[in-house]
Amino acid sequence: MHIAIDYTPALHQGAGIGRYTRELTAALARIDTDNQYILFCAGVEPGLQAPNLPELPANFTVRATRISPRWLTIGWHRLRLPWPAEQLTGECDVFHSPDFALPPLRRARGVVTVHDLSFLRVPQCAEPSLRAFLERAVPRALSRAAHVVADSANTRKDLIELLAIPPDKITVVPAGVSHHFRPVRNNLQLAEVRARYHLPQWFILSVGTLEPRKNFPRLISAFAQLRRHTGLPHELVIAGGEGWLFQDIYDRVAKEGLEGLVHFTGFVAEDDLPALYTLADLMVYPSLYEGFGLPPLEAMACGTPVVASNNSSLPETLGNAALLVDAEDTEAMADAMARVLGNANLRTRLSDLGRAQAARFTWENAARTLLAVYHKVMR
Repeated sequence: MHIAIDYTPALHQGAGIGRYTRELTAALARIDTDNQYILFCAGVEPGLQAPNLPELPANFTVRATRISPRWLTIGWHRLRLPWPAEQLTGECDVFHSPDFALPPLRRARGVVTVHDLSFLRVPQCAEPSLRAFLERAVPRALSRAAHVVADSANTRKDLIELLAIPPDKITVVPAGVSHHFRPVRNNLQLAEVRARYHLPQWFILSVGTLEPRKNFPRLISAFAQLRRHTGLPHELVIAGGEGWLFQDIYDRVAKEGLEGLVHFTGFVAEDDLPALYTLADLMVYPSLYEGFGLPPLEAMACGTPVVASNNSSLPETLGNAALLVDAEDTEAMADAMARVLGNANLRTRLSDLGRAQAARFTWENAARTLLAVYHKVMR
């Protein structure tokens, strides 16, 4: 087979779907030498080495276009121009889009990954223009696709319930935890990361883009309750770039009188994340909705105990290896944090369970399942 993958998110997005695309493509390169792959890269000068592009085996080629992702989105998904993607990728048997939308195709069988339906489940948390785009583009992609990939059984259920996608058209391909997510024992590396991000000695960590769905204001209020009711010395570190509608997060810090005790690192480089997780005494993931929930699983792989929300895909992903709480109950969140930080035996148990849970998710397994999808659509 000739399989084209839209690699554009991997080039232009540091986290989220960008990481998903990079990791899954790299795993396919490790396990599959039989098929031919075309990585389609928009917004790249043809012939130039694109950033974030790994060394590729012989069965992988790159097809680049200087047309920006924005203009392709406008042409394909807003103006709905019937310009087949094969004009840019060359002829292929399968075209896989890992980012919700699927371009027009001439002959190729389309596969689209839908990571979550948060724009339908929690629409109040979505940036309005993005929500409007997804409400149009995702149903069109699903009707156009030969097969749909979901990150979790929960997202598969949402696709069936909210968009009436036939169950046999959807395959769950869980994300994986990269091999470099493990406890960091190098004291120099830990010290460098602590200094680079100005981390306090004792801290609770949360990781995610600053946006309403991540529920950081409630986490900040729960942290304020923790500070008021315990003598714990921990501060709060929130790691992630600014997304949209984030001002309420900063306002909540001031409202709770926590200036100097809540730290925002901005975007953290992937190479620094294992040390960041290792340095944290606790990871809290209070999201209102997740399609999969990779950060808490990566924290588990590094031995960090986790408190997380009990909604959407998180119970499925984290199993019994985390304390799960109602994302809207700040008192329950504060109590869970106090239980973990105040109980060394509980921390050890969660750390052991977490490493075992994270080990169940590998990118190689994800790539094998995805490869089976490619074969299925060709049959």
